[in-house]
Amino acid sequence: MVMARHWYSSAPVVDGLPLLGEPGFWAAHLVDPCEGVSPEAFGVDAADAGAMLERLHDKSAWPVFEVPLEGGFSIVLHYNSGEEYTSTDCFLVRPGSSDAVLASTDQDRIGPGLCWPELAAILHAPDGAAGVTDSYARLLLLLPVLGDTGTPAEAVNVVAGALIAQGAPEGCAPLAQRLLGGHPMWGAQPWSFDREERSWLCDGEHSPRTVPLGDHLPRQQRAELEASLAGAEPDA
Repeated sequence: MVMARHWYSSAPVVDGLPLLGEPGFWAAHLVDPCEGVSPEAFGVDAADAGAMLERLHDKSAWPVFEVPLEGGFSIVLHYNSGEEYTSTDCFLVRPGSSDAVLASTDQDRIGPGLCWPELAAILHAPDGAAGVTDSYARLLLLLPVLGDTGTPAEAVNVVAGALIAQGAPEGCAPLAQRLLGGHPMWGAQPWSFDREERSWLCDGEHSPRTVPLGDHLPRQQRAELEASLAGAEPDA
């Protein structure tokens, strides 16, 4: 069962932010969606990717990454290295409300937790925010949580640009396309927008997003999501 986020207070959690710039991080973090893809496709040596994977799975130091949103909201991704295996748990942290599980790779297999319009709407961090603020890093960090059959064709170039910015070679569009196919635990699933609830809903069997988030999203993100659906620019 996915670990409730408050339980991490007694776990050996460490800030994962310093790992983002180290060799092999992205190849290790994205290893599950890219099973069978060599680390060289990310522009790193296999030894660096292997060493980073060991750090991410270290039972004595569980990396956590916070992606800040506006209004005190954030998306938090935890590595959870138990006795038998390592999973990743992803939460939407909401001021004044309980956290919402977006995805987990433990035995419960929870996901996908984000559709492409949502991910695209949170690439830019609020001014003065702390945590993961680089747009490319935010995109790649949360890609495993994504799973959307409606992802537009131009998303491949967006993801490829992020990979290249993090050291991948030119011509990595096939890798980007692979990453947009969804985590192997849940794959890409259909999403629809409920205008009454002002929320995206997922039809995936394992997704927690069958229940609307609606007002439990930051105001600006809700405006951007609705505008993206309508093909209009969001309000400032």
